[in-house]
Amino acid sequence: MVETTLHSERVYQGKIIGVRVDRVRLADGAEATREVVEHTGSAAVLAVDEQDRVLLVSQYRHPVGAHLWEIPAGRLEPGESPHEAAARELGEETHLAGTRLEPLLCVYATPGYCAERLWIFLATGLRPYLARPDADERISVAWFDRREAISMCLDGRITDAKTIAAVLAFNWRAGGGNP
Repeated sequence: MVETTLHSERVYQGKIIGVRVDRVRLADGAEATREVVEHTGSAAVLAVDEQDRVLLVSQYRHPVGAHLWEIPAGRLEPGESPHEAAARELGEETHLAGTRLEPLLCVYATPGYCAERLWIFLATGLRPYLARPDADERISVAWFDRREAISMCLDGRITDAKTIAAVLAFNWRAGGGNP
């Protein structure tokens, strides 16, 4: 059942997100309020080398107050395709480029309140690439055996949803089962 928007008001516009409040009519005629975080979308990339290792980055995430292991990711710049953004983010965050960059997944991380769509790519055929990282990012990079990365997803050492989805989807695609 589709909800019909009766009124929409933008209450905040920042550099990365906007927030709007929508008044909607439900299928049964009742009305409700929906708070929506608007986002241009993001791209992420799971880099895998010839030894079946995955590359993860660790960075401090202020909203959750912790360092998280993640796959490289970032928001789409104006006019940029998800594929271009994934390649850019891989270069900026890891100083690598993939000779093959193929779609792996497309997800909504938190569709209950956020419109951000996240395209996740698989990068293989890795080679060095010089790129300038964002000035405000402090990132460390480490390689993990695929089975170790799966274990990290399942035992809580990786808590980032896009990373868990990417690692498990890659494992499934590679014909793997449980670690």
